[in-house]
Amino acid sequence: MNASPDGTPDGSPAPTPAFGPSRRIAAWGVHLYTALGLACAARMAILIAVGGRLDLTHAFLWMLAACFIDGTDGFLARRVGVKEVLPGFDGRKLDDIVDFQTYTSLPLLLLWRAHVLPAGYEGWLLFPLLASAYGFCQSEAKTGDGYFLGFPSYWNVVAFYLVELQIGPWPALALIILFATLTFVPTKYLYPSQGGPFSALMLTGGAVYIVLMLAILLGWQWNRQAMIWLSLSYPLSYLAASWIVTISGSRPVRR
Repeated sequence: MNASPDGTPDGSPAPTPAFGPSRRIAAWGVHLYTALGLACAARMAILIAVGGRLDLTHAFLWMLAACFIDGTDGFLARRVGVKEVLPGFDGRKLDDIVDFQTYTSLPLLLLWRAHVLPAGYEGWLLFPLLASAYGFCQSEAKTGDGYFLGFPSYWNVVAFYLVELQIGPWPALALIILFATLTFVPTKYLYPSQGGPFSALMLTGGAVYIVLMLAILLGWQWNRQAMIWLSLSYPLSYLAASWIVTISGSRPVRR
């Protein structure tokens, strides 16, 4: 009798490996950890609705907490093997739901609440909202060789610097239009946790960046404005390194 390609003699699907209760509990625990990003999003929404200066600062603090969860849940998922243990639950979809709230919709709502744009031009915030929806739904939003394709909707970072640096409504509008447009440009952006060029440097810098952001948002007694300008060096380095990777000959996949 000839075996089928999956190893079963009659061509039926191979049986799903059995996992013990502790492994299944661990897998559900990882998904619950990812879902905690929604709790962060709920708190952010409340603070943005209140809209005071301190409330918006605390909203950024909850954005940082959501970023930490998003940056660590993938490692936990791989360690536990959630795809194999719970094949009927799509953790990637849950992650995208959380990320769209904490990286895009709520940061853009905060920009509206903070009156960053020129009066009467707030409708332009729909452009990055729709561009981000497009980016999230692209099958090649994360490339097979470990990059993001197009600007990866870091609107939480954009919102923080536009609010804190107060560069003016018209420059703020120009930057929002620029980054929204870059979502459609098939340029590779670093995905440090997936390896690749500059990954070690970006991960190390990212750890320092988180500590610096905590110092800024918690109001530790240093020169706050100088710390904000210093922290800006990390996202600028990220953009520069990403563009260097693209220009240096690593050709992006066409959408």
